[in-house]
This record gives sequence, C-alpha cells and structure tokens, in this order.
Amino acid sequence: MSECTCLGIKLTSKVETKIKFSNIYAVELINGGLVHKAVLPNSGGCLLGRGSKMYRFVVHGVQRSKTNCSLWVLATCTFGHTDLQTCQVWINRINDSINKEVGRPKNLLIFVNPLSGKGKGRRTWETVAPIFSRAKVKTKVTVTDRAGHAFDVMASITDEELNSYNGVVVVGGDGFFNEILNGLLSSRHKAPYPPAPTDFVHLAENNNNVYDANDTIPETPLQNERDPLLESSGPSRPGFSTCRTEGRSCNTACADQDSIFPFPNENFSLGIIPAGSTDAIVICTTGARDPVTSALDIVLGKRVCLDIAQVVIWRKTSSSRGAPSVRYAASFAGYGFFGDVIKESENYRWMGPIRYDFAGTKVFLEHRSYEAEIKFLEAKTENENQIHEKDIQRSWTRSLWNPPKKSRRLACCVNCSVCSGSIKSICTPSEGPIKTDDTSEALRWLQSKGRFLSVGAAVISCRNERAPDGLVADAHLADGFLHLVLIKECPRALYLWHLTQVARKGGEPLNFKFVEHHKTKAFMFTSIGDTSVWNLDGELFEAHQLSAQVFQGLISLFAVGPGV
Repeated sequence: MSECTCLGIKLTSKVETKIKFSNIYAVELINGGLVHKAVLPNSGGCLLGRGSKMYRFVVHGVQRSKTNCSLWVLATCTFGHTDLQTCQVWINRINDSINKEVGRPKNLLIFVNPLSGKGKGRRTWETVAPIFSRAKVKTKVTVTDRAGHAFDVMASITDEELNSYNGVVVVGGDGFFNEILNGLLSSRHKAPYPPAPTDFVHLAENNNNVYDANDTIPETPLQNERDPLLESSGPSRPGFSTCRTEGRSCNTACADQDSIFPFPNENFSLGIIPAGSTDAIVICTTGARDPVTSALDIVLGKRVCLDIAQVVIWRKTSSSRGAPSVRYAASFAGYGFFGDVIKESENYRWMGPIRYDFAGTKVFLEHRSYEAEIKFLEAKTENENQIHEKDIQRSWTRSLWNPPKKSRRLACCVNCSVCSGSIKSICTPSEGPIKTDDTSEALRWLQSKGRFLSVGAAVISCRNERAPDGLVADAHLADGFLHLVLIKECPRALYLWHLTQVARKGGEPLNFKFVEHHKTKAFMFTSIGDTSVWNLDGELFEAHQLSAQVFQGLISLFAVGPGV
C-alpha cells in the first residue's frame, strides 16, 4: 500500500503507483472538467473552489504482475492542474523522455490471421490495437484471406519498402509466424547450404551433368525450375559462414553483410501476438501466452535474438529428381510421431485446438515406427548439461521401474548469459566449407541408423501448455545449436512414460535408453522404406532426404525472454 499527496489531497492506494520512465509508453491529455468541492473531502476546501476547472493528463506504463513475473500489467497515473500550460509542459517533457528510449518501433507491418486459434486472430488484434495507437506507433494492417497470402506479400515486398518499417508483427500462431519468416528470408538470406547426404547426386535436366553434394551446384541450368525459397541460399556449397559473437562462434549469413537488407538486422525485428493453438514460440520468448504482454514488449522495443534453422529438402521421395527446396524454422522440425499427429489433426480442424489431443491419442495407439539414417555433426559441448553415458545404459527393466535420475539443466531466461550478445554479431571471413567426409577431431560426423518412433530437431525448448518445460528444457533461444532428439522403436508402455515426462513440470523425457539427445550444428536425414511427413513449426512437407543447419541469432524478436 502506498500514499501520495496531490494538491493537498491525501491519497491512499492498494497498488504500486510508481512507474519507471523506461516502462512508460504513452502520455495523453484528457478532457478537462469541473471539480466540485464535495468530490474532494480531504482537501479542506483550501485549493479548489466549487466549480473550479481541472486539466488532467494520463501517463500510461507497465508493471510486472505480482503473481506472474512473466506478465506485464497495464498501469496508469493521472495528474491534474488548473493551468493547461503547466500540464502541457509536463506532457512534452515525458514525451521527450519516451522519444529518447532507444529501439522503440515507430512504424510496423502487421499481419492478422483471422482463422488462427479457432477464429480469434481478428479479435486478438482488436484487443491490443489501442496500445499501438496510444504509443503513436504507425501500423499497416493486412488481414490475410488465404493460405500463403502473408508469404506472398513478404516475398514480393521491396527491400526499400521493408526498410521503412521497424519490424513485422504476426497476430496468429506458430504456423503463421513460419509463413512470415519464410517469406522474409526466401529472397534475402544468402548463405551456403548445409551438407547433403553423401549419396545425394543431383541431375541437372538441361546438361545431364552428375555431381556430388560437395561440388558447387550450377546456377544457370536450374534457374527456371528452382523453388522460390531455394534462391535465397545462393551457390550451394556445403559448409558454414562463421561469425563471432563476443568471442563465440556462430553461423550467420556473412554474404548479407553488404546487402540492402542484411541478417542479422538490428533495425528490424519480428514480433508475435499469440492467437494460435499452441503458441510455443511466444511462451519460449516471453514466458507467457498473453497478447497484452506481447504487445507491450513490442511498443517498448524489448528484443531478444533467435536462432533459425535452415532446412534443405534434397528429395521429396526416393525417386524424385526435382530441384531442392529450402525452408526455415524458428522452433521445431519433427518426423514420425510429430509429423503424423499434425497430418492426422488436419482432418479434425473443426474441433479447434483439442484436435491435437485427439490426433495424438490416435497416432500413439497406432504406434508406427520408421526406418531412417541420421548423420549429425558432433558438438564440442556434446556432453554439457546432459546425463552421463552410464546413466543412459541402464537396463530397460530398471528404466521402467526406477524414476529417471535428475540431470543438471541450465534453462534459458531473461538476460540469459548463454544467449547474451547474439544481436551484436559481426561477420568475419568463412573458415571454409564443412565436408561430409571430414574426420578431423574438430569436425566429426556421427551416425544413428534404425527404426524410430520420432526424429525431432528443436531450435528452442518448445515450451507450451501441454509441455511446461518443453521438449528440450535446456535449449536456448540463441546458443547456435539444434537439439536432435531421436526416439528409437520401443514398447508402447515405455513411449507412454516418455510422453508423460514431457507433459510433466520437472520431467525427464530425455533420460531413457531408447532416447538419443545430441546438440549439433547440422544434421542429415535419409528415410528408408515407408515414410512419414515432416512437421516444420506446424507446417507439413514430405522429404526423403534433407539437411539442416542452424544460424545463431539470425533474427531479432520483440520479446524480453522467458520469465524463469
């Protein structure tokens, strides 16, 4: 409880009345009016007579919720004076302070998916739109009317026009954000491809040349049949461009350094206002699934860096000979169980978000496994924050009856020391391509082959309401790693136990003999026999052979980080 005195009137409040200047986003003059003596019993009649006119202005700010530190709570303070000019002086001074805050957006491109989350996208935007108006942020709003609409707009907009905005805000779910992300990067992100599977041979139709994945793919013969997303990657050369982030190495598109719209781009950020079925990206980056909190993060210019995975689909089927295509992901790429669930759920869209529970149960009972070969680049930090090999090699019987042993985990949080500094990435010359046959100690490729219930690559922890700690609790927003999770074929009861650990706060879903967890910069995948589909941030595609690599801190996101 706090007290303050204004114009000789003793005021008592049950809530905090102080707002930090850095948390103020707007100030506005409201209509003046007559203030009668009867309304001010504590003043003693010493300041304002009957019928005196009071001019008032309201300061709009935010405070952290006392019950949930991840949530912003709107806060207002109203001030008054009998002199209009005095009020205007204070308004001007506060506005000057607001304008001095660095990084706050002034002009944003907004995309609203009216069908997100069972049709709540438009209503969500109408709820938060006044916050942007009050903060004097200009918005150009596009309500999409078909699938792929937002992608087409982002892919076709000129760099000059894009540079006139401080960012793009998505009102929708993870899948809609993925559409915007791919539209943004499709023609602008220039980087070498990740290594391809060693047996991949691309046949160019026009010249019938046969070449290995370690050779440069000719641009001219395939120019007319390339997937639009593929053109973003320029010459295909397996390897990584190397950047430095305060002494740490990261994968960033150095070819963009002199581009009119480079990546990373400190002057341009993406934002998400949650209105989807899962909203895992928002939960991982803000700690909450609250449209108002996300909107306030945006107008206050709060930013975090986000790793992005580039996925190259070399072949859709074992017999296909078409040109490869490229996709980007901000949260997760999954094959097997995770792909089958999304594919099955498409048949029950009328059920809304509950369709995922229904589809998940149906796919679990079918208990399908798929044969595949996965090669991944061993990370130097492979064993950090993970359980020891002896713990993994326990017998299945012991694993079934003994509770999983707790492993030490370092979760991502606000001002995370692991992710800090990513937005300051400075490109340096490449150290050369990474070859698939490289056997040096620094770069070693490992292999896992067999039947898998699921193959997953998490860019972030993927926390959501069904998985409070996410699929990989210690995955970070901008540490430059993919978390490869391979679920080997196992009895249905053991897989159920794994899934219950995913759904439990503080669970240990990775601490089983049939689960492999590897931190990696890149991996290659080849299906064998019957195939499933891939789920990329909620979007489905087929792939017999694909490769993936991660770019550290490639984009800036309007968020403050998970409130852990």
